[in-house]
Amino acid sequence: MNSRRIMISNRIFRLIHTNGTLWQATNKSLLAKLRKKTGYTFTNCKKALELHENNLEKAEQWLNEQAQNLGWSKAAKLQGRPTAQGLIAVIVNKAHGALVEINCETDFVARNKQFHKLTETVALAVLKYTTSLTGNDLVNKALLDSEALNALSAPDGKLLADHSALTIGSVGENLAIKRALCMSVQPGVTLAGYSHPASIHPASPALGRYGTLLALKGAENNELLPNQLCQHIIGMNPLKIGDPQVDQPMANIDDETTLIYQEYLLDPTLNVQQVLIDAQAQVLDFARFEMGEIIDTSQSLDSVETCG
Repeated sequence: MNSRRIMISNRIFRLIHTNGTLWQATNKSLLAKLRKKTGYTFTNCKKALELHENNLEKAEQWLNEQAQNLGWSKAAKLQGRPTAQGLIAVIVNKAHGALVEINCETDFVARNKQFHKLTETVALAVLKYTTSLTGNDLVNKALLDSEALNALSAPDGKLLADHSALTIGSVGENLAIKRALCMSVQPGVTLAGYSHPASIHPASPALGRYGTLLALKGAENNELLPNQLCQHIIGMNPLKIGDPQVDQPMANIDDETTLIYQEYLLDPTLNVQQVLIDAQAQVLDFARFEMGEIIDTSQSLDSVETCG
């Protein structure tokens, strides 16, 4: 009789121990999945699973809502703090391209992966908006201000304002989606983009402290020229293309701000006009962004539609 009781007790113990081990293994597996998918802390993921009885989908939704609320709360507290650092993003997809500036408080955050992810999200949203530009000109542009940008939808359907708040909650600094320029070209026009410092491993979007977009006609078979002209524009900062029938070169070449009369950055023995003539090419338009530059809002770019 005693041996039978001992046998039953052992079975119950093994059953409880086995079920407990399985329960722990299941919880650890769900916890690992949730952490990998969301990137949130161990403690927050564990709490989310406990609150929602190990329902992975509901736990993820709750975590995102908490993070979003925290982000908006931090965004409200940090609003007004200066954002003097940041990045310029350049993205081009065939006939459509965009320049985007996003600011943060410190250079440390400008190198942060979460900040880079936000920059990529904004650039993709602006690129999508660029495909909606209409017009019969060879080059069509639109300039988006901060208000218009925050109202755009990201690829996941959320507003860019929500993505910005979420990133603020993550990095703990004030952020600003400052401005963007969209450019769309007609068939027969080459659209190129470039950022500086150039990444060792080029990505889309390219990120740097400077960025440019260039619309070039007549360079279909010249793969190097568009990229080289973009480098020149970043380095020499021309203010306009120039018309040889109207514009005259400046007496001091070092003060020249008209593109066609500037010394060519890659070969100072030539000016840009000579390079274009030799290549049988024509610059139709360009745009240049420098991180942190002061913008004169009283003047708009030529042929640019200002939105927002």
